[in-house]
Amino acid sequence: MGILRSTATTLEMIKWEHSIFALPFALCGAMLAASGVPSGRQLAWIVVAMVGARSAAMAFNRLADSQLDALNPRTRTRALPAGQLSANFVRAFVVVSSGVFALAAYELNRLAFLLSPVVLAVVLLYSYTKLFTRWSHLVLGFALGMAPAATCWVAGFDVLYACQDFAFDSSHGLYSIPRAVGIPRALLMARGFHLLTLLMLFGVLWVFQLGKLAAVGVVLVGLLLRYEHSLVRADDLSKLDAAFFTMNGVISVVFFVFVAADLLLPK
Repeated sequence: MGILRSTATTLEMIKWEHSIFALPFALCGAMLAASGVPSGRQLAWIVVAMVGARSAAMAFNRLADSQLDALNPRTRTRALPAGQLSANFVRAFVVVSSGVFALAAYELNRLAFLLSPVVLAVVLLYSYTKLFTRWSHLVLGFALGMAPAATCWVAGFDVLYACQDFAFDSSHGLYSIPRAVGIPRALLMARGFHLLTLLMLFGVLWVFQLGKLAAVGVVLVGLLLRYEHSLVRADDLSKLDAAFFTMNGVISVVFFVFVAADLLLPK
């Protein structure tokens, strides 16, 4: 029972279920690069690489934020401040996850392996950007996807998510767009990031000469983003969890399904 409990706590710490945000975009990128379906071996190592990098990033973020999390009423029940996991265990988890990512990169190709330290530096060091810049949301977006559309998409919903910590960030000297411009303007900036996301996704359609199915997918993404923003108001953030967790998972899956269909189905 102790092992099962520790495993469950670790999976909760890294929010493993939220890998659904990043995985469809990673698979889209692989399919677009291959103009179809990559080999089963390539797909398997891409998934391993994505999960390894994300797990390392989430665990490292919990380490970097552990003292702040203990002070924040919203986060003080997380595993580290609550004493459910030790700092040494989490450090070891970061090392192992980083090793898994490097191994997957090695198995994919030489260039991926050579660039793996750069990727790890970006995804790990993001955790400290909130200490000195309001644009940490964009750094997070870049860390997640390292592509312009993904960067703006993640930045938009991370700005929304940061609105709930406006008071805490202000009182503890942390940087964020909501703290810098206020919640009403932050919501407008989040919409702006998501508008840029849509423009870039249409650009992807043009660059890769995708067809009507992919275009329908982008339109649906736009409608889902509009619905996501309708859930959040400056004077009512109570539905923020639904906007953040549920809708963004749906958006990434919808985009992947329609792009994959466009690439695979006969024209």
